[in-house]
Amino acid sequence: MRLFPLIPKVLVLFSMMLISSCSGSQNKHENGKSSDIPLDTFIDINRSLVSREQDTIKAYLDSLNLDMQTTGTGLWYIIDEPGEGQLIKSGQTVKIDYQIKLLDGTVCYTSEERGPREFLVGRGGVESGLEEGILLMKEGSRARFIMPPHLAHGLIGDDKEIPARAIILYDVLVTEVNN
Repeated sequence: MRLFPLIPKVLVLFSMMLISSCSGSQNKHENGKSSDIPLDTFIDINRSLVSREQDTIKAYLDSLNLDMQTTGTGLWYIIDEPGEGQLIKSGQTVKIDYQIKLLDGTVCYTSEERGPREFLVGRGGVESGLEEGILLMKEGSRARFIMPPHLAHGLIGDDKEIPARAIILYDVLVTEVNN
């Protein structure tokens, strides 16, 4: 028996199964049940939450008369001390002293209590807003970042000090940069 004549038939059958599995317009949950809520509704809700977070950050900055810049991702930053040398690049190891607070001033974590943080830039394992902000700095730089939840601890917080959907303030001093 030759297999060659069967290959096109198997490929057509596989393609039909693949197309039919992708054609559903409903959202599926992990349990396999479909949601009657259209995807556009989820997108609109997310846009509304992000807009509200930005308004909260702007009000906070206005109340303190702070002038910070923002990136395309929504990270707010100000470089208080520029530091020396070249900008930090992905692939370098950095060591930072830091303080993480909530907008109401509640201190969540500090390097004084937990020790300096050391990480490889671009590898992940830290808040995406921290990695983005670090790439704006040099060794010896001191900066302040305001991170909306999508750049910090997201929808659930960190299960310790940072609550769900929290906007966090990051005070950072880059103490060491290594290649």
